Amino acid sequence: MRPSSRAPDEMRAISIEPHVSAHAEGSALVKFGSTQVWVTASIEERVPPFLRGKGAGWVTAEYGMLPRATHKRADREATRGRQSGRTQEIQRLIGRSLRTVTDLGALGERQITIDCDVLQADGGTRTAAISGAWVALRLALDRLNAASPFAQDPLPVAVAAVSCGVYEGVPVLDLDYAEDSAAETDGNFVLAADGRIIEVQATAEKAPIEEETLLRLLRLARIGCAAIFEAQRRAVGR
Repeated sequence: MRPSSRAPDEMRAISIEPHVSAHAEGSALVKFGSTQVWVTASIEERVPPFLRGKGAGWVTAEYGMLPRATHKRADREATRGRQSGRTQEIQRLIGRSLRTVTDLGALGERQITIDCDVLQADGGTRTAAISGAWVALRLALDRLNAASPFAQDPLPVAVAAVSCGVYEGVPVLDLDYAEDSAAETDGNFVLAADGRIIEVQATAEKAPIEEETLLRLLRLARIGCAAIFEAQRRAVGR
């Protein structure tokens, strides 16, 4: 029995509320159960120095957690004077995941920065951030397209992410904190809506992972991402 009483292939309740920021070009509040992430997309008419004059854009991401997003207060990383390795790794993952499905040439010489701020954490913050980041990016591009139409859509495919793992010997979908902290295997799967795999992060905590176990986790991830893709489509009105 899972702590949440969910079936092994059952997601937590998914909610993606669009247009939550009065100022950002694109924004969303994404909830996977008790995990909540506020995501904004900001457009700048400039690119990093290594892309100047090349006719291509850039998508990057920043990630952070509020001090009481977790059970105990954590100091702000700005107060400590540096980002943790975990924060850097997650924001790179978010940026990579979005760039993989973005036609940077069609974007033109613009940079879009995705900010993901965890309001409340109960497992799966990086996967919720990626799933919400796509919505914020889609909305920002739709706003840009309304003002000056693109020759072709820079974001033709949706991307979503979900965690899967082995808890008490059973492969399960969408781990919450209670499961994640005790999982025998923990994985994050980033998938495109057309079925392609963008990234898989999987770690054996107690024993090596069997190939069939990894494939079962992937199958669970496809079930979870199908539900997320549907929530994304509702959020962006497509």
